[in-house]
Amino acid sequence: MSTLRDLAEEHTGLGPADIDHLHRLAGDWQLLSDLSFADLLLWVPVRAEAGQPRDFLCVAQVRPTTAPTAYQDDQVGKIVGGPEVAHLDIAFAQERIWREGDPVWYGDTPARHEAIPVRLRDETDREEGWSEVIAVIGRDTNLSTARTPSQLELNYLTTADDLAQMVADGTFPPPRHPGETTSAPRVGDGLIRLDAGGKVTYASPNAQSAFRRLGFNAHLVGEELFMLTSRLAADPLEGTDAAERILAALRGGFPPRQEVEARGATVLTRALPLLPAGVPIGALVLVRDVTEVRRRERALMTKDATIREIHHRVKNNLQTVAALLRLQARRVDAPEAKMALQESVRRVASIALVHETLSMSSDEAVEFDGIVDRVASAATEVAATSFPVKMRREGTFGVLPAEIATSLVMVLNELLINAVEHGFPATEDDAEPEPRDEAGEVVVSAHRFRKQLHVTVADNGQGLPEGFKADASGRLGLQIVRALATGELRGSIELRNRAGGGTEAVLVVPLGKR
Repeated sequence: MSTLRDLAEEHTGLGPADIDHLHRLAGDWQLLSDLSFADLLLWVPVRAEAGQPRDFLCVAQVRPTTAPTAYQDDQVGKIVGGPEVAHLDIAFAQERIWREGDPVWYGDTPARHEAIPVRLRDETDREEGWSEVIAVIGRDTNLSTARTPSQLELNYLTTADDLAQMVADGTFPPPRHPGETTSAPRVGDGLIRLDAGGKVTYASPNAQSAFRRLGFNAHLVGEELFMLTSRLAADPLEGTDAAERILAALRGGFPPRQEVEARGATVLTRALPLLPAGVPIGALVLVRDVTEVRRRERALMTKDATIREIHHRVKNNLQTVAALLRLQARRVDAPEAKMALQESVRRVASIALVHETLSMSSDEAVEFDGIVDRVASAATEVAATSFPVKMRREGTFGVLPAEIATSLVMVLNELLINAVEHGFPATEDDAEPEPRDEAGEVVVSAHRFRKQLHVTVADNGQGLPEGFKADASGRLGLQIVRALATGELRGSIELRNRAGGGTEAVLVVPLGKR
């Protein structure tokens, strides 16, 4: 399915600012749909040659959550013309809301047509601060369940008409504030309508319940909401801020959302001005009880902090173990024992790197590139070689879950140490190193393909000895690599000679759910 932007750019002459306005409208028009008990379809005129009738393309659609839909099928991408879009053409050409006409039928569903012109306000370039109409909203109401409306429905419809006029005026949708990715709260969460003085003229049952959670047990109608909110808030500064945002909406502004906390409850509020024809007549306040949502968020934050603290302590303990092994290595005279202890220090230190990264992460995942770079740097420093060996990384490992990162860093540590020590072995103290045509280099390359991580550790050293078999090797490092690669990582490992000289180890690790 093509997006709104794709359809508009392909079939219309709308500019970037026009398309951005339509995107903001589509991000906020669920509010208008629910208040109208109607489907909303966003129609834009299609490019046509001079003298040809105007066709319209549907670029977005939304169904109400408060009433049955008039359309069972998706209308996005549909191009229509002729008598079927006469109401859209009138609203577009005459730049007014069209409500005339008899009901129409969509199959077995009777529906009422309305058309609302969409105007983009541009105070810098247009005379009187208004731009031309750029699109039309088709508001189509399913009449199959028509009945006498209740007080709630009457207030919803009245507010919907005010917002529809604001769309035609170019004052709706509101600007999106930084950090606000959704239009919540929604109509069904709780709705309060204020008059021009800030007094409540209507409050839905859910809105009444939300304020009861805050400690207000009387009826909201007749109350000055900004004063009431300021009085109920547990934090006076928070209450003052919430009251100022309601007053800003009454003055015609679009303030950001605000949370109010009192008596252990948390209510999210969103205030919108009602400005039909540019005249402020009051405000619409949407409220939602988010007490349980915030409680769960705080519980998750506590859990995440605990997990990070555990990783921090594990890292400290591993560093302590590494330090003890290092002290022990200094006291041992036997070369083989000293080397075994030093290898253990490196292995413990590489695992500590993962836990150090996890202790600073907000989830059980790590950015692995930095860990690889640090392990590679350590391998070149501690390995005994006859001349310097450079390490280089190609590609990116990306973010890996902790269960993969811990085992993978162990495997890479062993492979890098082997590449340096066995690819470029140290010579006897009195022997001259063999001359080389190129500098020593170890390259770690990584890429992802079909939910698999492919890693190659390649060097330009002396290559594998004649008749070498990894499965039959008695080296502890290779045994660790083979066990972790096929066991913990559930992947595969292959060691082979490179075509241009040297050795390469190819590791494939599945990244699917474990």
